[in-house]
Amino acid sequence: MTLAFAGGTHRTVPIDLREQLAFSAEQAADALRRFRDRFPGREVVLLSTCNRVELYAAGGDTAAAPTPGQIVSFLAECRGIDERILFPVLAGDRDEAVVRHLFSVASGLDSMVLGEPQILAQVKQAWALAQNSRTSGPLTGDLFQAALRTAKRVARETALGRERLSIPSLAVNDFARGVFERFDDKRVLVLGAGKMARETLRYLREAGVRDVVVLNRTPQRAATLAAELGGRAGRMDDLVGELAGADLVVSTTGASVPVVTLEAHRRAQPQRGGRPLVVLDLAVPRDFDPRIGDQPGVWLYAIDDLAAACESNRRSRQRQVPAAVAIVEEEARRFMGDLHHRSTAPVIEQLRAGWSETGDAELERLFRRLPHLDDAARAEIRQAFERYAAKLLHPPLKSLRSASHAGPPHGLLDALKRLFDLED
Repeated sequence: MTLAFAGGTHRTVPIDLREQLAFSAEQAADALRRFRDRFPGREVVLLSTCNRVELYAAGGDTAAAPTPGQIVSFLAECRGIDERILFPVLAGDRDEAVVRHLFSVASGLDSMVLGEPQILAQVKQAWALAQNSRTSGPLTGDLFQAALRTAKRVARETALGRERLSIPSLAVNDFARGVFERFDDKRVLVLGAGKMARETLRYLREAGVRDVVVLNRTPQRAATLAAELGGRAGRMDDLVGELAGADLVVSTTGASVPVVTLEAHRRAQPQRGGRPLVVLDLAVPRDFDPRIGDQPGVWLYAIDDLAAACESNRRSRQRQVPAAVAIVEEEARRFMGDLHHRSTAPVIEQLRAGWSETGDAELERLFRRLPHLDDAARAEIRQAFERYAAKLLHPPLKSLRSASHAGPPHGLLDALKRLFDLED
């Protein structure tokens, strides 16, 4: 059984390239199907967020997981990117390192905002998409369930996630507050109606925002979010007019091209009367043409502009990291021990089947020689044989289990096969 992954994050992949590499839900589902056709018999989960794109693959004894290099080539093909551009910025690894990395990701240890809880929901969604696409399986299922358990332990046993900082909270506190002293007299325009938009607006509501307009390509979703927040739902057709009336824009759509072009901004600008405009573009790909940030009176912040604020957050939380890393290491060792032990199952089954077959044959021979035995006596003798066989098998099985937690027990497995003449 083998594991492999390849991917990149905000630390290694520039935002321009992350925009090309990002997968929408539909694109991710299509990529999973293409992977299944390209690498039959393997399992795969694709995690794509605003800050990372990572593909996790698993294979059994007869069909090993593709190499990290093959995964990078596959990602390049899916997104139409020259793989020579991706190889320098995407990392990859295999087996236990994959387990440790995923557990760290799910626990928020690899996030831009150290300990942020949103990544856990994104990991769950990625696994659910793989299940729906029928590209997950027993190995990735166990892997992702263990990652979720690890993340919950980190949240429960450390203070890393108790102060619920996140990208939206930092965007509001470190950027929007840097321009506006108050929010109760500001109009907020929201583009998108997903979890990021909802959480950002929660922080803005706490800051005093009262006037909220929500636009979304699906009008019903815009209406639902607006109703939750006591705002109103607008229409995408009125985007220019809504931009003209906004003081602060929060944009979190999943669009693959800019929602607000430079031309749309210029059309809205004359109606603004010189009022400042703050834009929190939290989408990847970006929703606002970057050139808008060069226009007078515009403060445009994209996801990578949060880097300095996130580094400050990381330093303040650093004291909690060793305890969280210890949990990740413990859970990774436990998972790998269980995985190695699972590889011994065929040998264990052969041992038990062989001893059971031999025992049954000897019992039948004994019962033929003692025809006077009644059913109760036969049952008692059969149970004694089974207990005896179990006690004889216990030491080698215990040794296999212990050896599995130290690594793949290849040497012990080979010895047992030779000693008991087991099939390879």
